[in-house]
Formats: sequence, structure tokens, C-alpha cells
Amino acid sequence: MQNANLVSLRAWAAAAAFLGLAVSGCGSGKDSDAGSPQKTVWDHFTVDVGGHSAELQVAVLPEEQDRGLMQRSDLGRNEGMIFVYPRPRRLSYWMHNTPEALDLGYLTADGVIAEIYPLLPFDERPVQSYSDQLKYALEMPQGWFAANGVHPGTRVDLKAVAAAMKARGFDLAKFKLE
Repeated sequence: MQNANLVSLRAWAAAAAFLGLAVSGCGSGKDSDAGSPQKTVWDHFTVDVGGHSAELQVAVLPEEQDRGLMQRSDLGRNEGMIFVYPRPRRLSYWMHNTPEALDLGYLTADGVIAEIYPLLPFDERPVQSYSDQLKYALEMPQGWFAANGVHPGTRVDLKAVAAAMKARGFDLAKFKLE
């Protein structure tokens, strides 16, 4: 019984420490332009994808991109995540700890979907892009692209992505999104 209490005590201490870090990390960082609280990766932004509204989280920091939609089973039918990189490159994604089937679109620097792939839950095989000129990745619930007529050649509204990044406090010049 003593081990169980020790484990419980350690679990509570770890939870309290985590909560303390989470709260201290939230801060009241103000967006110097708008005077409103800075947004985070957990906020959703409306972005037009080929004439259809999508509610997207914007993953920019490496730790946000590493986590992606892992352990999420609560995506709404029009919710997803867009991953933003500073410069074009070859991209590769997998579904480590991701329970929902997704569709993945790889986008060029001008916001055009170049490649689309289905992603299966918990599949740890990497899905690498053919192109090395990709700057964004868009994950949506599986079937969303087809249901909305989104295919290679479809445009994503990068002005909305830029506005979301500005709301998050990122330097748009660093991402060539001015």
C-alpha cells in the first residue's frame, strides 16, 4: 500500500508541477498591434480552402508541429491543422499516437495544394512528399477534401493564415507572408 501512496503522491506532484508550468507559460502576452491576448496553437482560425471554410489550428513552433493532432479524437468535421514552415522543403508526416483517420495536403509556398494523401490511425509509416518545394501541410478529417471538391491545384487562403500567425505573435517576414 505504501508504494501506491508514493505513486499517487508523485502523480499529484507531477500534475501540480505541470499545471504550474502551463499557467506560467500562458502569461498575458499582448499583441502589440491589437492589444488583445496572444493566440496559441489551441485557437482555431477560419481559413478558406478552395471556397470552403475550415477551422484550423496553426502549428508553427517545432514542438507544436511534433505534436500535431496526436491523441486527438475530437475533431469537428470542418476542423484541422495547418503546419507552416519558414521555407520550402520536402515534407514527411506519420500518424504516431493519432487515433483519427486524416487526409494530408502538401502545399506550395503560394498556397496551392500539390499532393494529397490519406493517413490511417496510428500508422507510423512516413508519408513523404514527392516535391521538395512545399511550405505547408494541411491535415483534415479523412474524406473532407473529397467531400468539398478539394484536389491538387486548389488554393488555400494564405492571407487568412498570415492573419492567424500575426494573431499568434509571429514575425510574418520570417515566413515570407507579409
